[in-house]
Amino acid sequence: MAATRLELNLMRLLSRCEALAAERRDPEEWRLEKYVAALEDMLRELKKQASKPAPELLNEYSRKVDFLKGLLEAEKLSSSTEKALANQLLAPGRTPTTAKERTPATKTVHLQTKARCTGQMRRELLGTVCAVLLLLYRLSCLCSAASGGLTSDEKQSAVELDAVLQHHQDMQEKLAEEMLSLARSLKNNTLAAQNVIKQDNQTLSHSLRMADQNFEKLKDESDRLEQHAKKSVNWLLWIMLIVVCFIFISMILFIRIFPKLK
Repeated sequence: MAATRLELNLMRLLSRCEALAAERRDPEEWRLEKYVAALEDMLRELKKQASKPAPELLNEYSRKVDFLKGLLEAEKLSSSTEKALANQLLAPGRTPTTAKERTPATKTVHLQTKARCTGQMRRELLGTVCAVLLLLYRLSCLCSAASGGLTSDEKQSAVELDAVLQHHQDMQEKLAEEMLSLARSLKNNTLAAQNVIKQDNQTLSHSLRMADQNFEKLKDESDRLEQHAKKSVNWLLWIMLIVVCFIFISMILFIRIFPKLK
């Protein structure tokens, strides 16, 4: 059944919302929230129509709209831990919205959001550790200054604290570099997989076209063979009729020419 005008508008707006959700947005961005509200209204109207889509397709539309709505609600949470937990509970769509998509856009948005929340939690954790260590270092310095100078043990403690802070800073930079390297590797692997899939699709399409051509040729040859067989049978039948008639006439002439002996 062909899609109605309302369903086409719903698909276009849903695709636009998925594209907006995949982008980094300002906190004051209001379009996505308004678009999702419009999607909910259009989905309710679509369910009321007599010529509504199949139940599986309606469930998929509802799943994607609920995902976008839950994504907006998760972004309003203050804690990064709460955001990560809320995003973990979201369920993206199972099928692409448009024919141009190879994978559902909501799945890509879900992965990007989880990665951002995980990175934010890691940065907050490392920042908290560094802040605590720096506070301890300052308190140690203040205590030492109040007691009339730094002893050798206190100087050693200060050096150790500096080493710990430098170690955590190096770990943070190394972790950031590893994340960038993993992102580049994932991008390269995704592009390579897309190229392989594209080549396989082209090969499969070529094979299907060749199979269709061979089927058409086989059908034509079968028709020609059937016609040839019919013609051969017709000629054989005519020859047999002619031979029978010839024998019959010959017998009559033979009887006439050579009468029965008395």
